[in-house]
Order: sequence, then C-alpha cells, then structure tokens
Amino acid sequence: MSVAKRSVDIGLAALLIVILSPVIVVIAVIILWRDGGPVLYLSERMKTPDEGFQLWKFRTMTTDTHDSGVSGGDKASRITATGRFLRRYRLDELPQLWNILRGDISFVGPRPPLRRYTEMFPELYTDVLRSRPGVTGLATLAFHRTEERLLAECRSKEETEAVYCRRCVPRKARLDLIYARRRSLCSDVRLMLATVIRRLPLH
Repeated sequence: MSVAKRSVDIGLAALLIVILSPVIVVIAVIILWRDGGPVLYLSERMKTPDEGFQLWKFRTMTTDTHDSGVSGGDKASRITATGRFLRRYRLDELPQLWNILRGDISFVGPRPPLRRYTEMFPELYTDVLRSRPGVTGLATLAFHRTEERLLAECRSKEETEAVYCRRCVPRKARLDLIYARRRSLCSDVRLMLATVIRRLPLH
C-alpha cells in the first residue's frame, strides 16, 4: 500500500469516526434495546493468505456458536429486523472504520475472505491479497447484488458453500485483479463515491 493511500485511509477514517460517532452510538443502543447483546459481530478475516485479523461489524443476525461460511438463504431466518435495515444501507459496516485505522483494511480493495477460503484457494488469494483488503471495491460494486441473489436461493449450508466456491469466488477474484492492475487514488475515490451513491435511501 502506498503512503498516499494509507494517509487518505487514516485521515478519512478518523474524520468519519468523529462525524458519525452519534450515528454509531444510536445504532449500538438500538441493537442492544431491540435484539440484546452482543452489539458487535467479530469475524476472523485474512489480510494476507497467512495473516488474519478480527473484522468488526454491527451484529445483524441471531447468534449461533456453530456458524461458519458465507451467508446464504439457509441463514436468512436469522437476520433480525434491525439487521435487515443495517445491511440494506451497509450501516452494519461502520465499525470497520476502526479496522481501517488499525491498518487491517483500506477503504477500497478486495473484500477480506474467511480463512477457510484462502486455504481452499491458496494460489488465487495469493494474487488477490497482494492488494490490501477493503470495505468496498470493484468486485463489491459489480458483483455484490449477483452474489446476494445466487446465495439467497440456497437452502442448505452445503449448497451455499458449493455455489459460493464455484460461482462467486472465481468471478470476484477476476474483478479484484482488474482493480489491482488499474488502481489509483482517483479510481479509489470513484469507487467510494459510487458505493455511497448506490446505498443512499432514494426509494
């Protein structure tokens, strides 16, 4: 990661934490009031094929100690009413501002994968994770809705895993590698703006 990109990450994350701190507190209180604790959901993700970190999100599902893998239709019943709203506008990802400050992720880059997938596709993620993972990115914007649709149709953990590995991982990786070849501060700004505009409550 370049010094300029890291400097933008630190400055913008710190500014947004200050500006959005009332929103973050309100969301935390609503989750605690409506759904109980814990307020945050911590998930191990990978910043390199070998180095993991704890990704922070607001909790949007009922807890399950045996939970694993990506979310598909088999987990839809666990999404809370509050969580559904937070996911729609990606407000559940606000705690990741702390991950950005820590240097775990950037604003823009490939989404950090679970360890199980870096172990299943080591050569693929060796290339993808040459870029610092991010909150949003080309693959997120171009493929996220398709991925949601594909996984929403799955009715079991095994089907979700099969569809994700066969139809999502390779396609997202191709987009992530296109981003890596063309990345610049200007392209990062465009991707961030596109992410914000896409999630505005205009309807």
